[in-house]
Amino acid sequence: MLELIYNNFKFYTASIYFDIQEQLVKNLNKMDEIMELTKRGKILIAADTNSRSKMWHDLITNTRGKKLEEYLAGSQLHIINEENERSTFNNTRGLSNIDLTIVNNNLLNDVHDWEISEEDSLSDHNYLKYNISMSRGKPYTNKTKYRSAKYVIKEEKLQLFDRNLAQEMLIKTNMTNKEEGVEEIDNYLSAAIATGNDIEQSIELIEEAI
Repeated sequence: MLELIYNNFKFYTASIYFDIQEQLVKNLNKMDEIMELTKRGKILIAADTNSRSKMWHDLITNTRGKKLEEYLAGSQLHIINEENERSTFNNTRGLSNIDLTIVNNNLLNDVHDWEISEEDSLSDHNYLKYNISMSRGKPYTNKTKYRSAKYVIKEEKLQLFDRNLAQEMLIKTNMTNKEEGVEEIDNYLSAAIATGNDIEQSIELIEEAI
């Protein structure tokens, strides 16, 4: 980890490799340690996460990617990666965007012009370029451009989601009778919670269905 100071503008930068052979939580603990060491000053982390998610413009979201999404949201960390014709990683097995530029609230307004360089890196990983400049004390606000998944929800899509969710819940609760519906699902879950049996299992069932 480095502490960089230029004209009284100070921030910390660190690089971290998420070993795909290790449990993701071990790497997330390292992220926690970095933030603790910097006392939550301005932080930029360059990470080879070996995690894929549509949130950072990959083609798929895998299990590691979903867990990393949840961690970043809970830690108030933001992904600077922008959508690009190139990918951050490219080898004979395919293309992916597993390399992330991550910042916290304190640095979010100071990083801009993120891009994937066309310069040959002599590696499976492409160079990532961005500029860092002081935002003259402009504070982070909810109106700041936030690099995350955005959704446009239409009424007909919402209705379709409801139907698909009900169908998935019927399957997971072994209620395959087509005449059974949302009310039967509610009764099933209410009974499970009321008896205190497998509450966590019921929660996991709902999460899996969603």
